[in-house]
Amino acid sequence: MTNIILCGGNGTRLWPISRTLMPKQFVKLFNGQSLFQLTVERNHHICSRQYIVSNAEQYFLAVDQLNEMKLRRNNFLLEPIGRNTAPAIALACFDIEPEALVLVSPSDHLIKNLDAYKKVVERAKELAKKDYLVTFGIKPEYAETGYGYIEAEGEDVKAFHEKPDLSVAQSYIDAGNYYWNSGMFCFKAGVFLEDLQKYAPDIYNTSLQAYNNAKSDDIDSNNSLGYDDMVRIMHDDMALIPEDSIDYAVMEKSKRVKVVASDIDWSDMGSFDALYTELSKDDKQNASLSVNRKELIDNISENAHHNLIISDKLVAMIDIDDLLIVDTSDALLIAKQGSSQKIKDVVNILKQRGSELPNIHITAHRPWGTYTILDECGNYKVKRIVVKQGKRLSLQKHFHRSEHWIVVSGTATVTRGEEEYLVRANESTYIPMGEIHRLENVGKIPLVMIEAQVGEYLGEDDIVRISDDFKRI
Repeated sequence: MTNIILCGGNGTRLWPISRTLMPKQFVKLFNGQSLFQLTVERNHHICSRQYIVSNAEQYFLAVDQLNEMKLRRNNFLLEPIGRNTAPAIALACFDIEPEALVLVSPSDHLIKNLDAYKKVVERAKELAKKDYLVTFGIKPEYAETGYGYIEAEGEDVKAFHEKPDLSVAQSYIDAGNYYWNSGMFCFKAGVFLEDLQKYAPDIYNTSLQAYNNAKSDDIDSNNSLGYDDMVRIMHDDMALIPEDSIDYAVMEKSKRVKVVASDIDWSDMGSFDALYTELSKDDKQNASLSVNRKELIDNISENAHHNLIISDKLVAMIDIDDLLIVDTSDALLIAKQGSSQKIKDVVNILKQRGSELPNIHITAHRPWGTYTILDECGNYKVKRIVVKQGKRLSLQKHFHRSEHWIVVSGTATVTRGEEEYLVRANESTYIPMGEIHRLENVGKIPLVMIEAQVGEYLGEDDIVRISDDFKRI
């Protein structure tokens, strides 16, 4: 069985710890592991192959975290833009034998009862072998308005229902034959594609065209990542595919859908309220989490109860209850428990302002390493840049800024115009505005340097790439 892992979500409901370029599935929330890593781990033992659907930016996050787990040679399909789950699953299924079973799992869910999980997957496999499209229905614990529901009669699906209001959700709980819609599925690849072609022919046809035009090469041209099985969809082809979920496109219309009741201690981790529920609490029911520090911070709480604190520094709380306090290096969120679903409204306001805060942290992960913004004001910006061993940035130029590079440790190989030269620790170099240049680390240790940008415009989109190992041109 092949496990299709969907990694395309942005996870903005956990902003500000989750951003477009560091979505929630890659944030290490649980004992130094991310939801993505936990998804890979639990399915690695029950599937013979894992097929990861991602976009180009998130691909490198996935590769880094797979390497931490010492798991390589997974298959990847890269989407240049997201078109929801129906096209993502279709593109993967085109690359899988029609009779092969697939287990579709989002990368950002938490499942804690692994024994029960293995049992429901085995039941789903039995049904899928009989050409059913199988969904996993989570036994509801309370009237939740944030999930869709599946109405069932035994293992037969009677109807799918949209997210209800509280009174309707309670009526579902009282009825006893409704499940939360988990977004996990099991079926033969060919059976899914047959029903997709029948019920959503536009998605089927444009996805097939996109797959046929796809590039089957490694996005890392230096082949240093160890992932040779790569399908890369072209942007123009992806843009032609209608955007729709698997539920709307297929599951709500198909006549061969089954549901497996799943009591597996599941959460979609779709809010800080859900995260608070999963974390351990102190004697005052306060939950604390540090994303970037290994040691647990001993926060101070004086007459403070039922609070969630996410911060890399000590937080002192006095006379407060039922709050969400999420502190990052560039944003602070304070909200009442139960109100975290409104965070998407904050993200929308930031997007309307043209802010980069929904998209990227002060520390940004790139395929060649990371950069951290240390300071910026007006016409200058200072970054700390770390380049991994054997990696190099794109050959590029800027129209609106010049750059000063100071090497802190390691040795930089610098291309500037027609020149190529070495810059060692405690040495510096200057890149004039408009000059073609490249930074490379051919050494055995990470290259660490300070970059000072000066110019009238310092946005990350002021990059003209001439060539790039990671095909981002």
